[in-house]
Amino acid sequence: MRQAALTVRSFRFSTDEIPPRSRATAIRELHERGVVPLEPLRDHVAQVNVVKWFLPGAGILCGRLGGVRQVAASHTPDVGDDLFLGLNLAGRSIAVQRSREVALEAGDAVFLSHDAGPFALIRPTPVRFVGLRVPRRALAPLLGERNRPAMQLIARETPALALVGAYVRAITSAPVLASAEAAELAARHLRDLVALCAGATREAAEEARGGVRAARLVAMKSDIAALLADEALTVATLAARHGVTPRYVHKLFESEGVTYTQFVLRQRLERAHRMLRDSEFARHTIASIAYDVGFGDLSYFNRMFRRRFGATPSDVRNL
Repeated sequence: MRQAALTVRSFRFSTDEIPPRSRATAIRELHERGVVPLEPLRDHVAQVNVVKWFLPGAGILCGRLGGVRQVAASHTPDVGDDLFLGLNLAGRSIAVQRSREVALEAGDAVFLSHDAGPFALIRPTPVRFVGLRVPRRALAPLLGERNRPAMQLIARETPALALVGAYVRAITSAPVLASAEAAELAARHLRDLVALCAGATREAAEEARGGVRAARLVAMKSDIAALLADEALTVATLAARHGVTPRYVHKLFESEGVTYTQFVLRQRLERAHRMLRDSEFARHTIASIAYDVGFGDLSYFNRMFRRRFGATPSDVRNL
């Protein structure tokens, strides 16, 4: 099996610990190296806190930017003939390509290529964003050959767009990219999402929906992990957060041979098991650990724990 280290790399950069007067130099050095092509804006205090992921067949740049211009030109190292999707999660940006400008509000995105020349995303004030880069050759079969504008505004109401931020957050904040195979699958899901956002052909859209369902399930699992301590975490709550129906959530989990309730219960029990074995929680009572992972009934927790692990919580703690 190939190792993820051979196919997945990441790069992080932050100006948080750099004095404002020194930030411009540090940012320009990134640009000169072609790692993160940013230019400080005059009369603005630059703020950069980003992570860049290099997947097999996709690139991700996400984080916070402010007081900078994000540039992409054909001579920028490694840009090649890639296509780009820039999503504003919060804040306001301006996309510029030659004489054309497009304003992006929170939730909007822009689809870009070099067909009409170099382009830039200007972030005068702080913005939370996700940027995706995919090879044209991988996306062209999904988009077809019809003419499209080189710079295309994608409105926040576009169904697939809402999933992009959630999926990127899920795969970059959890051990989803722990293997080369998982990284390749994530890259394929990202390409499917970009294609649907940019207007895939009808045939390609049907084919890509499988990737979108898988991406949505990953995002939901990540959400569950983040909200596990909330005893009121219900399928209706999760469905509302993702803009789908409870029945759709049930169908997604059932496609993996497990119900939503079974999945949440398993996650809570496994987290409790880890906490019981972790010296950091040695002073926590078993009851407090049960409540911390979302159980409201201690006897139910003890019963389900023993059924799952064949031992009581006290047995596991004393191992």
